[in-house]
Amino acid sequence: MSAFEQLQEVMASALNVNANTITQASAQGDIAAWDSLGHVHLMVALEDAFAIELQIEDFAKLGSVRAILDYLKSQGIE
Repeated sequence: MSAFEQLQEVMASALNVNANTITQASAQGDIAAWDSLGHVHLMVALEDAFAIELQIEDFAKLGSVRAILDYLKSQGIE
């Protein structure tokens, strides 16, 4: 399973949306459930799913699927 497919599943679960609605072009404004509270839920879900520890200052930088994938890649997750 690719990092994107894993991310789709994590996002779908954290935001309670269908995984098929999440594309590599999706961003925070595209998914209604990805509001400020949804973003916090997503950040915690990312930490759990990928065994990483995000810094609070990273949260604001991770507002799109592309940004999250780039961050995961920087952590050695592909």
